Amino acid sequence: RDKLSHNAVMMQIPIGLEADHRGVIDLVEMKALIFEGENGEKISIEEIPADLLAEAEARREVMLDAVSMFSEELMEAMLDENVTTELIHEAVRRGVLTRELTPVFMGSAYKNRGVQPLLDAVVRYLPDPTQVENTAIDLDSDESMIVDNSPDSPLISLAFKLEVSPYGQLTYVRIYQGTLSKGDSMVNVRTGQKLKLGRLARMHADQMQDIEEAAAGDIVALFGVDCASGDTFTDGKINATMTSIHVPEPVIKLAIKPIDNKASANMAKALQRFTKEDPTFRAYLDEETNDTIIAGMGELHLEVYVERMKREFAAEVTTGAPQVAYRETIRNEIAFNYTHKKQTGGSGQYGKIQGVIMPNEEADFEFESKVTGGNVPSEYISAVEKGFKSCMARGEYVGYPVVNLKFRLEDGASHAVDSSDNAFQAAARGAFREFYLQGKPIALEPVMLVSVEGPTEFQGEILATLMQRRGMVVGTTEDAGFVRIDAEVPLSEMFGYATVIRSATQGKAEFTMEFARYGTAPAEVAEELREKWLEKKAAGSN
Repeated sequence: RDKLSHNAVMMQIPIGLEADHRGVIDLVEMKALIFEGENGEKISIEEIPADLLAEAEARREVMLDAVSMFSEELMEAMLDENVTTELIHEAVRRGVLTRELTPVFMGSAYKNRGVQPLLDAVVRYLPDPTQVENTAIDLDSDESMIVDNSPDSPLISLAFKLEVSPYGQLTYVRIYQGTLSKGDSMVNVRTGQKLKLGRLARMHADQMQDIEEAAAGDIVALFGVDCASGDTFTDGKINATMTSIHVPEPVIKLAIKPIDNKASANMAKALQRFTKEDPTFRAYLDEETNDTIIAGMGELHLEVYVERMKREFAAEVTTGAPQVAYRETIRNEIAFNYTHKKQTGGSGQYGKIQGVIMPNEEADFEFESKVTGGNVPSEYISAVEKGFKSCMARGEYVGYPVVNLKFRLEDGASHAVDSSDNAFQAAARGAFREFYLQGKPIALEPVMLVSVEGPTEFQGEILATLMQRRGMVVGTTEDAGFVRIDAEVPLSEMFGYATVIRSATQGKAEFTMEFARYGTAPAEVAEELREKWLEKKAAGSN
């Protein structure tokens, strides 16, 4: 009640504790349920033991007081001392459906005691699938349609989980509408592929039971079906798809590298399989750093997949933090005057440009021409723009992409024979290389909006972990014993944070992270990036 803020109400009390536990007292029926047999499968209903009767009556009064808040009929029956079990069940169901009541049941998972009354309560109090309105999208009209849960309607089913088994790919499917039988033909709505169902099974943990038919509401497993998580299957009589599963954006990224060519081939197979079976797992090649990046919902999530690569696919890989995608820009306006002149025997290359490069907060790249009098022919102005734009891919300061620049072409000159598109593109690139560093460039680092949620008692520890990472708190909210702290933290400082926050809060806090903006990197970070870039340039020129 205190920590989870739930209106918890005991529906049973135990008969005996720990090793002496043998049953429960049902506070609704006021009967003792004694569980016997190896798996608690035999239930004998008896009168309440005399030594527990007073406690049972007191607990029943507490339960009735809490439950009667959801039923006026029950409240009146309590005043008339005419309470029936039907009235109690109806009031509990109302409280559960409005999420304002949490009934608590007793039992022993180890001895399988108390399972039957718990399952009865699930059926009695929780909403059944027919009370939930599921919708699909009619692809012919592109409008939402209600799925009617009828086994006689055209088939609509959703593949929600894939698993690699010794028998091949195992696809878990929930049937929302219609009936699916062994040997039926199905259509994958996403790909349009038609396939025949060879085997249909119902899963009980790791046990498999072959079945001939399944209807709306069933969850079954299919074999040999090539699909991805979130695919919709129909019988071809209806062109509709279930709304896709919500997939949150990854919060943790990791660079991986195979140790040899064999591992590289196996790693590619593994990544293809993992991205197919788990939509929250992503893999891609970072074009800026050339690293293979895997991304997921947490460090443990990625650790599991790295371990699976090694165990299931014999792909030995090394892992490391990916390089952060820094950016760079200038602080001061630069006037440029550059002539590109090259003579190679025949017609040469000639292009002269003059203008200004300036900071621009409105867009990453902007180009305008103020040339008058035709000094730079109009057909070459687009070549100047193209040349400048090509320079944005890599700056001269730290070697990362350049952002927030505006180029203004004001004047120039051309040659009737030697000027060309290539000559003016080369002039733009030369002007950028020669004058860029005069604009006092700065390095920019990606800043993430980090939201950490945890118990209020750990607020100090959470703040400390953020401050140690150059975090700047932008907001704090408290509610019912929990605190949420929003802070802007550089991405380069966030690697390994999941482990740190877990140990600092006894595993009780969690965080989400999304890109916020690019901010100026500290001088020491910029200097380190500059040194690495100069070393890389020197190595490339040797």
